[in-house]
Amino acid sequence: MTTNLTKPVSKRLLLALLTITIGVEIILYLSGYSLLAGTIYDAIMVSSFFVGLKLHQRLKTGIPKTKVQLIGQFLGAFLLFILGSTIINIYSTYAFQDFSEDYEQYVEEYTSVATFDEEEMEPSEFMEPVDKMWDVVGEIDSIGYDIFTDILAGLEEVWRLAYIILILLFFKKVFPRRWEKGRRDIFVMLALFITSVLFGIDHTLNSVQSWQYEIGAIVTFTNMGLLFGLILLWTRNLWLTVLVHAVYDILATISWYYFDYIVEIVALILLPIYLIFLALEKKQQMKKSIEMVVSDEIAN
Repeated sequence: MTTNLTKPVSKRLLLALLTITIGVEIILYLSGYSLLAGTIYDAIMVSSFFVGLKLHQRLKTGIPKTKVQLIGQFLGAFLLFILGSTIINIYSTYAFQDFSEDYEQYVEEYTSVATFDEEEMEPSEFMEPVDKMWDVVGEIDSIGYDIFTDILAGLEEVWRLAYIILILLFFKKVFPRRWEKGRRDIFVMLALFITSVLFGIDHTLNSVQSWQYEIGAIVTFTNMGLLFGLILLWTRNLWLTVLVHAVYDILATISWYYFDYIVEIVALILLPIYLIFLALEKKQQMKKSIEMVVSDEIAN
């Protein structure tokens, strides 16, 4: 895998990689002070999709997967992330109480501003249909923007892969002897760790909070980033990891506004479906093994 990831990059691709990594770091920091910077950040994240089309090819193993295998892999990765993130959240709740309490308060304040809150009305009063319609449109607009940012958040996995490639290219250049000896797993794990820490730091760049909150946020999101990175390396599928990230964030947003346990409910629904996919895949593998044995016996 490292051989494909560290293939030579053109000057144009190198510029694109630097833009969606270091450039994003700078813009993300400025977005805490400038609306224009926030818009530029969104634009860069959208454009990173096209960079991802090129980077995705470097992850491929050469063995194409069937649709059933891809769906099963997505379900497995998604359930793995839900389990891991649940453990991380429980740990952060007890280890970083200031962060946990401040974050919950932030969610409550944020959703209370955006959520449609119908005023109490006397029985004799009624709301004009047009006014009510615009109130609902306003709520949809607020939540719709959050869903849009959740989709863009999924593209942060392109950012991660770009960083991993740049870091591995750096290690390949600085440690050529160790690289040629084939001891590259440690470089991959270091790259994964560095990108996870950066992922955690990035979630505090555009905010000013107490140091207790900052440390709690960095540790929590670093662990989340590590989970996403492991899924990326396990599946070797950039777009599958992007989808896991985006879907999880969308469900988290829905839980903010409407259903507190929507993530857990979806996980319980997907678990038996995943087990069915595993059973079907195992059955298919057994069938192939039997066919190979039969064909060998016929050939002999």
